[in-house]
Amino acid sequence: MTHFILMLTKDDRTVSKAAAIYEEVRDTKVSHVGFKDIGLPLDEMKELAARIRADGRRMMLEVVSTSREAELRSIRAAIEIGVDYLLGGRHASDALPLLAGTSIRYFPFCGNTVGHPTCLEGTIDEIVADARRLAALPGIDGLDLLSYRFAGNAEELTRRVVDAVQTPVIAAGSIDRPERVRAVCDAGVWGFTVGSALFEGKFATDFFKQQVRSLVRFEGASQ
Repeated sequence: MTHFILMLTKDDRTVSKAAAIYEEVRDTKVSHVGFKDIGLPLDEMKELAARIRADGRRMMLEVVSTSREAELRSIRAAIEIGVDYLLGGRHASDALPLLAGTSIRYFPFCGNTVGHPTCLEGTIDEIVADARRLAALPGIDGLDLLSYRFAGNAEELTRRVVDAVQTPVIAAGSIDRPERVRAVCDAGVWGFTVGSALFEGKFATDFFKQQVRSLVRFEGASQ
């Protein structure tokens, strides 16, 4: 089953009222909730994480910081918070020793990711090769693929990465319409993230909760 991951984020930043927005969707069947390492101070991230954890949901932090030093600080914060999944980041060889011995599942970005908001550069062959390299590293639990932050054929890219590795793949970034959700699900991804599009009302309604419910249906959950 493909998992919908609700991201309390817009433009690659956690929204300022993330905790209040999360309260709006607590009675939905969404099972995975995430936020970025940029946008909230650590104490507010801890508060948000505690609410998500108390509801028995899986919690994800996606690292989009652009420097190695900031990324490593965010990884240490993720460990302190006790997230279930750590997504993103560009420095897997530095991250893995920090994560060793924790229960955090690690899904770094594959391919050449640049800037903020983060984009994916290179050819499909180059990205697939990097996906294979990362997936072979001990301690890598899956991959974070910026399918629609890629200038080429996003659907082909997603299929090829999924087919190339035995680890789960999360499709992230700019999934802003039902057609894109269906495409990544058809490609066999383990999960897909949606954040900004929800705040922009891209899924047929301006009501945040209704959009979340419509996306949960893609993974076969009932409301």
